[in-house]
Amino acid sequence: MPNSHATSLDDLPDMQAILARSGLAFIEDLIAGRLPAPPIGVTLGFWPVEAARGHVVFEGRPRFDATNPMRGVHGGWYGAILDSCMGCAVMTALERGEIYTTLEYKVNIIRALTLDTPVHAIGTLEHKGRSTAVARGELRGVADGRLYATGSTTCLVMRPEAGS
Repeated sequence: MPNSHATSLDDLPDMQAILARSGLAFIEDLIAGRLPAPPIGVTLGFWPVEAARGHVVFEGRPRFDATNPMRGVHGGWYGAILDSCMGCAVMTALERGEIYTTLEYKVNIIRALTLDTPVHAIGTLEHKGRSTAVARGELRGVADGRLYATGSTTCLVMRPEAGS
């Protein structure tokens, strides 16, 4: 888990800092600790550990706070880690001056995760066009490689002005 994390909006990079880097450089800076870990990953127990153009790996483990009333890992945890790895796979293909947001995503849970099971969420870019990008994801056990869930996403690619 990263040491430094954002505790307020002021700790997060501003739009100018985001647009000044390529998407891959941004993710590399997160992994290296040059940028604070995003609050969602700190809260839910996952973080990026590997990045290349079109490919990102997150590591995580569901904790008690992600438990549903039936004592299992809530489906939202699967969705959050897969949305993050797939979106970041898209981000690695963005040029300076581009950002993205998730338009839609789908998750298929294949088997139940038990609490504290270490997993890798692997995001892979399928297509990046001028205004949209598509990626897929897999959630696999670190120890045995078992497939726990798959996902797919479509993201909107945007080019905001640096001053906005």
